[in-house]
Amino acid sequence: MVAFFGLVVGLVSLGLASAQAVSTDGTCGGTGKVTCLGSSFGNCCSQFGWCGSTTNHCGIGCQSAFGSCTGSNPSSSVTRSTSSTRSSSAPSSLATKVSTDATCGGTGGYTCQGSTFGSCCSSSGWCGSTTAYCGTGCQPGFGTCTGTSISSSAIFSSIRTSSTTRTSSVMASPTASQSAQQCLNGKNVPYKMTSDTAYAGLVKPYNLRLPYKPAVVVIPTTNQHIQDAVLCASQAGIKVQAKSGGHSYASFSSGGKDGSMMIDLQSLQTISVDQAGVATVGGGVRLGNLANGIWNSGQRALSHGTCPGVGIGGHFTHGGYGHTSRNYGLAMDQIIAADVVLANGTLIKATSSQSPDIFWAIRGAADSIGIVTTFYLQTRPAPSSITYIQFDFSGVLNSKTTFTNTFLHIQDVAKNSSVTDSKLSFGVYLDNYGTYSLSGAYFGSVADFNSKVRPELLRTLSTPTATVQSMSWYDYLVKVSGKTTIQVPTTGYDEHDNFFAKSLTVPESTGLTSAALNALYDYLKTSGSVDYYIIINLYGGPGSAINTKDTAFAAYSDRDSLWVLQNYGSTSASIGFVNGINSAIINAQPQTGFGAYLNYVDPSYDAATAHKLYYGDAVYSRLATLKAQVDPKSVFWNPQAIGA
Repeated sequence: MVAFFGLVVGLVSLGLASAQAVSTDGTCGGTGKVTCLGSSFGNCCSQFGWCGSTTNHCGIGCQSAFGSCTGSNPSSSVTRSTSSTRSSSAPSSLATKVSTDATCGGTGGYTCQGSTFGSCCSSSGWCGSTTAYCGTGCQPGFGTCTGTSISSSAIFSSIRTSSTTRTSSVMASPTASQSAQQCLNGKNVPYKMTSDTAYAGLVKPYNLRLPYKPAVVVIPTTNQHIQDAVLCASQAGIKVQAKSGGHSYASFSSGGKDGSMMIDLQSLQTISVDQAGVATVGGGVRLGNLANGIWNSGQRALSHGTCPGVGIGGHFTHGGYGHTSRNYGLAMDQIIAADVVLANGTLIKATSSQSPDIFWAIRGAADSIGIVTTFYLQTRPAPSSITYIQFDFSGVLNSKTTFTNTFLHIQDVAKNSSVTDSKLSFGVYLDNYGTYSLSGAYFGSVADFNSKVRPELLRTLSTPTATVQSMSWYDYLVKVSGKTTIQVPTTGYDEHDNFFAKSLTVPESTGLTSAALNALYDYLKTSGSVDYYIIINLYGGPGSAINTKDTAFAAYSDRDSLWVLQNYGSTSASIGFVNGINSAIINAQPQTGFGAYLNYVDPSYDAATAHKLYYGDAVYSRLATLKAQVDPKSVFWNPQAIGA
């Protein structure tokens, strides 16, 4: 009887398995519960919910409920390839059409050989030139399979030559938009189209210089809405970007091009703090409301930027500098967990021990990996008081010698451990009106600052107009915001500008040389009527909490910077001049390895240049490998996204 019952259970189980829908788009598991068994993509369902036949799919994390998990590479008969052996020879006669959109194999039978995307066809059916494409699972019937790693310089070269083609290939067609709309309707996901009255206000960018028109704006109120929207976009072939606050300097939250799906997180406004001081924060919360919310929950504090209207999403996942960062670390350093929607529509929790690769990647490249719907942030007790400092100097921009010597002295102080420690943070501000000021915060008393820091800071400098004032933490946040309140509307936010900005990260090993400062001064004197400003923020120096971490901690490469510059020009007329600020410094310090800061994203860079400046070769290579695993279709895309 027991044996008979077991047989019945086994037959029922087999019946249930056979009733599973077979994947038609390469996704598996998740809410759709589709299986990879019998699909054209491979029989194994990876931990990230994609069908394939490599060890990445069939090995650790493989989901046996949605396919087979052999733990080794199945034969190529279960992949898109028609060849039974791997080689680096030319593709078979069945694959003679060269890929024009980076796809390969499958029913189309396109080859990567001779394409602009790379010669190798990955197990997931995408062209490329890294080991993720050319190594395990590579389909030799649709390209070459070297099985060796391509140098990072070759990766950047390949991306550079193909960036124009890729950009044009990801534009959404009217048919794709209609398909996405039908899918959203079927799943009851709230959205707005171009014909809706609310559309114009939703897509109005922070930087008015770069207006883009998304094909559809999704306004989710639940995680399920986001999951469904991502799947709808993937199935329709529309690229996706999330909007948290919408302050992307390049309007990437609008997609960075016309025709994307914008997922506006404005309804995700949760702010709560538990007894351990961990804040649970929705992905649409703006910094001012975040600071206000955690202050009202037991006077807690976080390190973040000073602009209250900036959204948590891009700010926290791309660094997040503020005047308190040298003491507390960057905003991203306080993320201890995150709820993330991946490209296959699944929702995961990422921590240092749970989906650690995703957790690493979203702190630096979340816009390419997934959508963070909820952040879990480790807050700390707010200090009882903080000292605000500001010194306004006159005449510094009237003389090259004064200009150069003033900054060199400030730089010496910043590197002097007898004066500077983690308690001191500041930035230097200068503009075309002759303003030259130093302002920031000191985590100590006014008396302590005046005795330890002030004498050496001002030694040799002209006498400034000075403000050294003790205030409460909350009053300090209001002070540095430049506004009368840090609270901002949760909907209908309507603050905008028209500008072009660039950044420059300066290594601690070199700082800025006198030659670079002299060249900068000479160049600034050519500004004419251009309105500009430069902010030079201190990142490194003795005791900096920013630089105590490295790229193993998060996908963020600016951990060895002494200074980070933001160069900002008003209106389109400033573009050439602002570009020249960077050039003046770089040309005067040709041996220095300058970089760029992710949160001051520069749309003038092509993808390859952006990847190199923002991430560096090693971090980008790791991100590109992960991207190929978790988002092989590049659902999450902007012009500088990983893999763009």
